[in-house]
Amino acid sequence: MSGGHFHVHGPHDHAVEHAAHGGSHGEGDSFVARIAVTTAILSTLGAVGGYEAGHTQNAALLYKNEAAIQKTAASNQWNYYQAKSNKQNLAELSVILTSGAERERFTQEIERYKKEKSDIKADADKLEAAAREADKMSEMEMHVHGRWALSTTLLQISIALSAIALLTRKQWLLYGVFGAAGTGVAVGVVGLLHL
Repeated sequence: MSGGHFHVHGPHDHAVEHAAHGGSHGEGDSFVARIAVTTAILSTLGAVGGYEAGHTQNAALLYKNEAAIQKTAASNQWNYYQAKSNKQNLAELSVILTSGAERERFTQEIERYKKEKSDIKADADKLEAAAREADKMSEMEMHVHGRWALSTTLLQISIALSAIALLTRKQWLLYGVFGAAGTGVAVGVVGLLHL
């Protein structure tokens, strides 16, 4: 505890700090230095991947919300269309039951309802198309989110393996570190390219 602040160190932090101050393995231990630099780079890449994973997930949710709004608006238009159809049906029945001027008025109403329904249908179709597009964008963003999340997980695994390699001083663990890190970076690039 220094300066009245409380700070918790993990085992990896203690090992790096111990080695940096010339611990029992001697000054200038290149193994420790390589692990420290590798861990710093992996942490940075992991932070970028975590940010991108969160960003794409939020974008997917926004697109899904937009799709729901457009679907609701389309449903409202179809309900309006149905109401106009009902009025048209009543006007058609009225044409059969009336004559003269009344019949002519209902005939004009039928034509007006047909035109109104055509406009309403066009609006509803546009709204449904917008909803489908927003759903498509949401699915794409979730797909990319999966890439970023996997990339971040692999980078976190590589960081954990580097801590184990540092603590155990087993150089063969570096194969796991670089394998997980390389795969994580590759998956991140795939996410970056939206593949």
